[in-house]
Amino acid sequence: MIRYYTKQHGALIELPDYAVHCWINIEPPFSHDELEDLSTRLSIPLDFFTDPLDIDERSRYEKEGPVRLIVMNSPILNETDKENESIYITVPIGIIFSPESVITICSHENPVLELFLEDKIKNFDPANMQHFILQIMEQNVYRFISCLKKLNLKRNLLEQELYDSSRNSELWQMLRIEKSLVYFVNSLKANELLKVKMKRIDFLGLGLNEELEEIYEDLIIDNSQALEMANVYTVITGSTMEAFASIISNNMNVDIQRLTFVTIMLMVPSIITGFFGMNVILPFAENRFTALFIIIFSIIVGVGLIYFLNKKRFR
Repeated sequence: MIRYYTKQHGALIELPDYAVHCWINIEPPFSHDELEDLSTRLSIPLDFFTDPLDIDERSRYEKEGPVRLIVMNSPILNETDKENESIYITVPIGIIFSPESVITICSHENPVLELFLEDKIKNFDPANMQHFILQIMEQNVYRFISCLKKLNLKRNLLEQELYDSSRNSELWQMLRIEKSLVYFVNSLKANELLKVKMKRIDFLGLGLNEELEEIYEDLIIDNSQALEMANVYTVITGSTMEAFASIISNNMNVDIQRLTFVTIMLMVPSIITGFFGMNVILPFAENRFTALFIIIFSIIVGVGLIYFLNKKRFR
């Protein structure tokens, strides 16, 4: 779906067709023929449209003549809701800009771009292309930070539940969080490297515009903060998983030990009474108190064995 937008009197308006200094947003569903047609009309290389559609595409920038491409990773909810899949994944967003317009393209519906489509971002104007691109990059970082906070909150809630009962469902959720954080760490590292390289060569052509330069500096700092958060949460989640794995193993050992004690208590009387159940003459076999003696003797032996084993365990 290819749509054209512009700002008029402070409101975002959809245009019926292409116009100079408009924002072109491409999101599913669309066909390859539509991309080829748009590429021909605007004299933009076709691979600028197709590269960001590859979910494994790395964060990078590219320039061909007056047309420039920025590919950066952005977090979205994972559509596959399985126990062994991550909660979030990252997908590339392509930002193509020329002297006449800005084009955004993504293989999935992206919450970052939805904010602009719903006109929730203040003071954004597609005609002011450099500022508009910086705002997209800024909102992308904020999206990472927001997702990281949600993951950390979910981890805290799961941790409290694991204190009460170590069930498999909570552990699977912790694993999904850990996988999401791995995606975030890798994507934020790539995005940070991209921004630093773009600043070094002034890829956006900010020049001596102090206001935009300051926004870009803040953007790099925010990305570093998000990366640091992701690293910290990854370490905490990994440590939590290891700690609860040790706790579960320890609890299992305690349960097995208890079952062993119960087995010994049941085994000793069975062995003793088994002797008296044989078809042979045994001492006290004719005594009417033999059964009571057997029970008392079995209890004494069983308790003695448990005491001995406990004493050995705490040495």
